[in-house]
Amino acid sequence: MKKNKLAEIVELNIDSVGFEGVCVSRLNDKVVFTKFTAPGDIVNAQILKNKKRFFEARIDSFVKKSPHRIEPKCRHFGDCGGCQWQHLDYKQQLYWKETNVRDVFERIGKVSVSEYKSILSANEQFSYRNKMEFSFGSSRWLSQEEIQTGIDIENKDFAFGLYIAGRYDKILDIHNCEIQSNYANDILNEIRRYLIINKLNAYNTRTYEGFLRSFIIRRSLYNDDYMTILIAQTAKLSKEKEFIEWYKTEFANNFDKISNIVYAVNNSNNPVNISDTHILKGTGYLTEDILGVKYRISPFSFFQTNSFMLNSFISLIIENAEISSDMIVWDLYCGTGSITLPAAKYAKKIIGIELVQSSIFDAEENAKLNGIDNAEFICSNLHNKEIPELLNSLEKPDIVILDPPRAGINQNLINHLLELSPKRIVYVSCNPATQARDCSILSEKYDIETVQSVDMFPHTYHIESIVKLNLRAI
Repeated sequence: MKKNKLAEIVELNIDSVGFEGVCVSRLNDKVVFTKFTAPGDIVNAQILKNKKRFFEARIDSFVKKSPHRIEPKCRHFGDCGGCQWQHLDYKQQLYWKETNVRDVFERIGKVSVSEYKSILSANEQFSYRNKMEFSFGSSRWLSQEEIQTGIDIENKDFAFGLYIAGRYDKILDIHNCEIQSNYANDILNEIRRYLIINKLNAYNTRTYEGFLRSFIIRRSLYNDDYMTILIAQTAKLSKEKEFIEWYKTEFANNFDKISNIVYAVNNSNNPVNISDTHILKGTGYLTEDILGVKYRISPFSFFQTNSFMLNSFISLIIENAEISSDMIVWDLYCGTGSITLPAAKYAKKIIGIELVQSSIFDAEENAKLNGIDNAEFICSNLHNKEIPELLNSLEKPDIVILDPPRAGINQNLINHLLELSPKRIVYVSCNPATQARDCSILSEKYDIETVQSVDMFPHTYHIESIVKLNLRAI
């Protein structure tokens, strides 16, 4: 196909799902990637891009719909960037997540795995997220459906919702997000109602003007209470000051489950540069429970977003570690201690290391809250070239638990782990591709006993994977 014929409509037979959720077919012996299709679909599609190794296409019409295709629950699906798979039957979602994890270990890692355990499905398919961040924009994205109605669109200069799939400059107005609770949706719409009536301005990323930046809703499943976090510039205009007053009084009184109300000030051009945090109501933290360990969650601290799955997920990690009371354990990339503290119950001592100082502070406070005295936390960059010096000063571990960011483990750290040769490594990751790559290097000394997929994020292509590696007998 010539590049000047990109607009041509072709028929595609969708046969599989790629790792990042985009479906796969073939045209002229070349792979075609098409979003929002399902295996078994036969579609007429428009070729959008012709790359050396693949095409990218967009659905024009259906010839035949897959038996695995279902009606998406969310009316924003297809425009919103939050979910990719609401059109796919949940059993198929699990099948392709499990298949893709196995595929990356075989294709990228090229390692032998003794056992692929069956994927652990999510307890809740909807309303499962305990944190959602919504953005404000000065010009909202209009869906094709809205445009085609021909009706004048109201409030086109105000958006409050989520970014469009694949875009970080366009915001879709969201009235109901199906992966957060109905109560959280009520909060979202009450904030929108006030802002539109009183004509407050959203921040414009091109002119760097405007008051409103973003709005975060956090939920504790343990207490079934909520924290709201408004991120905005300093209130200067009278209507902005009136909004802050309404936010901490009338709004607060209308929602009895909101235990904490926060106003965070960002006057910079950097979207994450918070200069001041004002606690307008409450203690400034939520409380969550993992396997009997209580966690204080401050406004911006990291915490796994699916509370319904946390007990099962952390239990599997600890079970794979096989910790006994005479063992030294390292928890690398420990965050706020969501793995460290429940695992401490079984160990002689556990050491957590994390880059983010606020996470270390939260971890130490959570240890004190629960009376856990055999957990030590260290703030350090595990990807720093001097990290072996720090690690050599610590008690040598019997077990190492790894839960790195999506980019995986630094080569320097992997080399040091191979040198240390702990008895067992449990590698947890939300990116099986980099996990498989790293496990391939570790296989120099380690056998991969099990790979276990855990679905923490229904209706998205994201997956957690737990890998158990045992030191090979010499």
